[in-house]
Amino acid sequence: MPDEFSSPGTPSELQEPPLSIEQDEDLTAAPESDLDVTAAAPEVLADSLPEYLRAMGRRIRSGESGALPIVVGLIVIVIFFQAERSEFDSPGNLVNLLVQSSIYVLLGAAEIFALILSEIDLSVGWVLAVGGFVIAELIASPVNFPWWLGILCGLGATAAIGYLQGSLITRLHVPSFVVTLAGLLVWEGVAIELATIDKSAVGGVISVSSSSPVYKLVNSNMSTALSWIVLVVLLAIFAAVSLSRAARRRAQGLSAPPLSITLLTVGITAIGGILLVYICNLNRGVLIHLSGVPWVVPFIGVVLLAYSVFLGRTRFGRYMYAIGANPEAARRAGINVQRVRRVAFTLCGMTAGIAGLVYASWLGSISTDVPGGNYTLYGVAAAVIGGASLFGGRGKPLHALLGGLVIGVVFNGLALMGISAAGQYIATGVVLLVAAAVDSLVRRNRSSGML
Repeated sequence: MPDEFSSPGTPSELQEPPLSIEQDEDLTAAPESDLDVTAAAPEVLADSLPEYLRAMGRRIRSGESGALPIVVGLIVIVIFFQAERSEFDSPGNLVNLLVQSSIYVLLGAAEIFALILSEIDLSVGWVLAVGGFVIAELIASPVNFPWWLGILCGLGATAAIGYLQGSLITRLHVPSFVVTLAGLLVWEGVAIELATIDKSAVGGVISVSSSSPVYKLVNSNMSTALSWIVLVVLLAIFAAVSLSRAARRRAQGLSAPPLSITLLTVGITAIGGILLVYICNLNRGVLIHLSGVPWVVPFIGVVLLAYSVFLGRTRFGRYMYAIGANPEAARRAGINVQRVRRVAFTLCGMTAGIAGLVYASWLGSISTDVPGGNYTLYGVAAAVIGGASLFGGRGKPLHALLGGLVIGVVFNGLALMGISAAGQYIATGVVLLVAAAVDSLVRRNRSSGML
């Protein structure tokens, strides 16, 4: 059956020519350099925890450090702000930090779809605003749509925006930088117009009812008991999936990480989840008791998990990485490159709409003073700081999570220290510059090692 993302008249997978005697000998020969060894995944080379760690060390020294630098950097930044301001690790501030970072994380996830293809979307900040306005207007009087229908319409509108921009890029061959820069201006105007034509928008502001599930997404919390129950269930599912997948791969004769690594991964995840739930379940109220995990936290987790499965476990996700790494090779392999790009920009727009939902819920309203331009830059920064490559072919939703947390921590910590907005912008810009420089150096070292 032909693949819908394959070009018409071309095979979806190229058939490899039969091996000659010389080729067969080359396959069994020892590698000419250590590059083949360092490039291999640790689970391919390791049968035990020490061997796995040694293999991982070789990969890090060769430039394949993955998300390790940003994780270390995030820990250092947190320690610095905690040393400067003891209230940084208070439950109220940490939960507020998670909520603030959620928008950066979602916008970073939106940019991931473009950056993987070596493209960029400069309109996500104002697409966020359009999505927020559509949702708020449809669920408010006089329209009074059900909340779920308003959300579907808002996400459908932003997905259509992404598809339109992707079509202009692929059909007219206009660079994504130009199309989405024009989109930044166009959708800003559309957002202002939506507030103008809505007679219920007082001063360009549309409020979200406090009884609406849209409002409660950010401003309501799970009960403490439910928080622990959900954590235990999720950890049990994660452990079962990780162990069964590793066992299945070993049974099929495929590479799999050692059992100790799988158990260590589950253990680290459990520790992180327990700390998160414990902090959120502490009382952070002043006049009233306030505790529990905000609903937006598992909501963001579900979105990122879905995107991770989509990019890492589906044929479309593999096509995206192949196009980002080498578009011409992907085209010759039968991949419909332009169609994949259109779908990717559609997902980018839809994810910006999800960020608009969270934004409207967070403030309890949507207005014309949405900092759309700044949010666009924060989205790009979150993806790049987290580890996505500006040169295409590399990026995961995890990178958006890490980068969004870094931006949130920097803004939150500097605000606690009394640093002005100017200082916060400068610090964020420096962090972005450092991340981009590290990405460039890693790419250069990897390229020089392959020569």
